[in-house]
Amino acid sequence: MAEEKLFKGGEFLITDALPEEVFTPEDFTKDQRLIGKSAEEFGLGELAPRRDELEELNPDLLRSLISKAGELGFLGADVPEIYQGSELDKVSSTLITEHISQGTGFSITYGVQTGIGSLPIVFFGTLEQKKKYLPKLATGEMICAYALTETEHGSDALNAETTAVLSEDGKYYILNGQKQFITSAGFADLILTYAQVDSTQFTSFIVERAWEGVSVDEEEKKMGVHGSSTRAIIFQDVRVPVENVLGEVGRGHVVALNTLNVGRYKLGAFTLGGDKLLIAEAVKYAKNRIQFGKPICEFGLIKHKIAEMVIKAFVTESMVYRTAGLLDLALKGIDPSKDDAGQKTGKALRKYALECSINKVYGSEVLEFVVDECVQIMGGYGYIQDNPIESAYRNSRINPIWEGTNEINRLVIVDTIMRAAMKGELPIFDAVKKVMGELMSYRPAMSEEEGILEKDRKMVAMAKKIALLAAGAAAQKYMEKLGNEQEIVALIADMIIEIFAMESALVRTLKMIQKEGEEKAKIHIAATKVYINDSFPQVDIMARQVFAAISEGEELRTQLMGLKKFARFTPINTIALRREIADSIIPVARYNLTKT
Repeated sequence: MAEEKLFKGGEFLITDALPEEVFTPEDFTKDQRLIGKSAEEFGLGELAPRRDELEELNPDLLRSLISKAGELGFLGADVPEIYQGSELDKVSSTLITEHISQGTGFSITYGVQTGIGSLPIVFFGTLEQKKKYLPKLATGEMICAYALTETEHGSDALNAETTAVLSEDGKYYILNGQKQFITSAGFADLILTYAQVDSTQFTSFIVERAWEGVSVDEEEKKMGVHGSSTRAIIFQDVRVPVENVLGEVGRGHVVALNTLNVGRYKLGAFTLGGDKLLIAEAVKYAKNRIQFGKPICEFGLIKHKIAEMVIKAFVTESMVYRTAGLLDLALKGIDPSKDDAGQKTGKALRKYALECSINKVYGSEVLEFVVDECVQIMGGYGYIQDNPIESAYRNSRINPIWEGTNEINRLVIVDTIMRAAMKGELPIFDAVKKVMGELMSYRPAMSEEEGILEKDRKMVAMAKKIALLAAGAAAQKYMEKLGNEQEIVALIADMIIEIFAMESALVRTLKMIQKEGEEKAKIHIAATKVYINDSFPQVDIMARQVFAAISEGEELRTQLMGLKKFARFTPINTIALRREIADSIIPVARYNLTKT
């Protein structure tokens, strides 16, 4: 039997993974399950009872809860033990992130503390910086903020206008500028920020809030996430010791981009926790809401909604933990006590920037879908303030924006693939040539495939060929200027996202069948079939849009004829399968597809 395989970033697009090669939630170890259970108990015991309180900003309460999370080792999950961290694997860290998604104010503060706030120091800090700051961040003694965005520079953050000028004695950088929309700014003790040295050298700095010249503006009045602090941070002649440069002068982009990659991945896990909580709320309501003489959960259209939420959460979960398994394999063997441990970690994680962006985009958009369906199931009650679903609806809207907008992340996905192809790290162009060669002689099978999910396995393989054809044709037409055609790039990115989603669900279910048999995997099979049945034609439609944008006349007709060969499939009865999924969830009133 094959072992879990360290695939290259983006390799899923050109290689069909075996079930044994991919980590799934059914592979959680006993220790990982215990960590997840501990985080769940913290969420239910400490956060859920204070959910209403945490919907409004309460810095004292947040500090208290952050301190408790620190005592339990949750804040230091990604921090080495030598700096008082828990030094957990990425699967365990992901489980904590997933379960601590209750109480918006806390979960947002926690996310910054354990992600973009502390990880830059873990990855790029000197030994002295790590010794000084990481223990305090891991215990909650210090709360951190990540200050990248400026008034005129959001997605274009690397062109920051904040300046840092070296003092005459060479001991300090004098920091001047303003950062905008900074989470936890109102009560943070430590600020990870960026400035231009000598106007052109984008550099990262560690700034202590208590230093003279650091101030904050008023709290922003936001659409959602009211329980988190969001303010502007102002630097006015702040004297930052040269030893507080994070990484190298002029290499701040390395710190920023690596940090954002992990932040994006963690956001995917965070949204998964939200999905599961909302599904439980929606099903409980649907079981108790009586209309026309029976609970609305018995009506077909409500069952459809419940099933669709569960399917999308199942796919998200499959993707998130598949990625966590990859990250653990990539980090294997790195000694955290070594000087270069952080840089090696950053380099390893950078290879999976594409998967991190996929998790962020997919997870945030699924959560938006799930919370929207919850409001719809609850009807007028879901629209009323003080209903947790109403606030969840508003709170979810920020997720496609921060950690890089979903539009930026779609560009990152394709740019990452193309860069890897150009450098020879990923043989994408060879794969495109191979598919084009197959096209001439390929004849679709007339009979249905036999075997559990065999048809679905073939559809995923065909989806990869379709995406490669479309991406290859676009790359050939525009070459290095493809990035200027953002609408086409977004279509290619969406095909890549759907392929990763389909395959992640597929290999997870096949692995479960191997381990526990077809009967125990029945709902997993149903969810996988429905998802692939619905997503496959979407990949075909997106490819057609790409071809229509880059070709016309006879050339376009030829391309579409070739595409048709790979896009044939017979639809299945998804209505029956969705009813089966909903009927398995309604009695227990919670997401229950994680077999642990």
